[in-house]
Amino acid sequence: MTEKVTSTAGQDTYNYKVIRQFAIMTIVWGVVGMTVGVYIAALLVWPELNNILDVPYFTFGRLRPLHTNAVIFAFGGSALIGTSYYVVQRTCHVRLISDKLAAFTFWGWQLVIVLAVITFPLGITTTKEYAELEWPIDILLAVVWIAYAIVFFGTIAKRKVSHIYVANWFYGSFVVTIALLHIFNNLEVPVSMWKSYSAYAGVQDAMVQWWYGHNAVGFFLTTGFLGMMYYFVPKQAERPVYSYRLSIVHFWALIFTYIWAGPHHLHYTALPDWTQTLGMVMSIILFAPSWGGMINGIMTLSGAWEKLRTDPILRFMIVAISFYGMSTFEGPLMAIRTVNALSHYTDWTVGHVHSGALGWVAMITMGSLYYMIPRLFGRKLYSLKLVEAHFWVSTIGVVLYITAMWVSGIMQGLMWRAVNADGTLTYSFVESVQAMHPYYLTRWVGGLFFLTGMLIMAYNIFKTVTSSQVTEVNDAVVAPALAH
Repeated sequence: MTEKVTSTAGQDTYNYKVIRQFAIMTIVWGVVGMTVGVYIAALLVWPELNNILDVPYFTFGRLRPLHTNAVIFAFGGSALIGTSYYVVQRTCHVRLISDKLAAFTFWGWQLVIVLAVITFPLGITTTKEYAELEWPIDILLAVVWIAYAIVFFGTIAKRKVSHIYVANWFYGSFVVTIALLHIFNNLEVPVSMWKSYSAYAGVQDAMVQWWYGHNAVGFFLTTGFLGMMYYFVPKQAERPVYSYRLSIVHFWALIFTYIWAGPHHLHYTALPDWTQTLGMVMSIILFAPSWGGMINGIMTLSGAWEKLRTDPILRFMIVAISFYGMSTFEGPLMAIRTVNALSHYTDWTVGHVHSGALGWVAMITMGSLYYMIPRLFGRKLYSLKLVEAHFWVSTIGVVLYITAMWVSGIMQGLMWRAVNADGTLTYSFVESVQAMHPYYLTRWVGGLFFLTGMLIMAYNIFKTVTSSQVTEVNDAVVAPALAH
């Protein structure tokens, strides 16, 4: 099945305005979130920076949730909503069900993010990982998300083709599951306009939080971006998906298993042993569908491997899928109790998170945006050489970052566990902190590289969208929708 629709024709048929808005804000929030990340990484290398900006708003504790939320929800969320609107229209051959509701999702999402930018530095937070927003903003977010679900599923409902392409299954699971996770994890009792307490207590609160926390990773940072992979990789490679049957198996196995994996964050806590074991077992099982999906994505290049030599956009995508495979090997490994005894609370976890967040999430997003933006704006990409530079700078940055954190984390775990013959600790905690310094410096350099890549992309896209030369960019040589 092929589409020969050009970008200018597509703009008449589909709602590209809201997608353009989300695409541009993805880049803006990427720069903001990564800048904050580089700054707080610098605070761990040079804590004396706190004395220069001697105000509480710029301390690590205030800015760390701003960094995580800006990268995950502002950068990643804008990318997911924007690309899902693009994919669902093109694969269903219909316009979004409501332009006004789609516009509401854009402005509502941006408002939520701006409120986070204001409240987190002020110390207004629930203190729950990835769920720090206070209750009024939580309600707004839920309303925006439900509107997004109506637009997405309403568009699928009025599709002109009977087939629902697999990318939409992944996007759909992400939309439904995130709604459930957000609503139930954020059940809370308000005590003032900007303060609330969780409706759960003790170990139940921890269990619900990590049911949410790990599935924010599983459904926000994995299934949504797999939807991106299953659409944009075949498009850029101009090849059908390697195995459509494998993509369906990948989907059902992943969504059934992922939802049970959260308890592995709570090994060696008051959580019942059977619950910890269930989380560990399900995490190990996750290895199979995850690598099935990785293989499916990479093998889509069968017969077109030579494209990697000349196409840096495709290289972004394939390296991203490779990082997805690596992260989904490392995750089950760290869920095993004996490994977790060493890795828990260490920088190894930080390295693991960023191999997924930077290597997988950010790089598949960048590749998808490089494909999509010229078609959205009807302009040729300003510079492929800048894309090449961006790719190498980002790849070097990720490798520096995660390698430093792996070494640092394993060293931390070993130092904390080392005991003398008389049973006393060999190292004090301060000595372990001192030992981390060169690795924190390397992490900062890696983050600076990655931020530099993001700035290169921002410049390249700015020059692209402001170009006066309008051109017709073929929107699809090969449509993946019915490729088997």
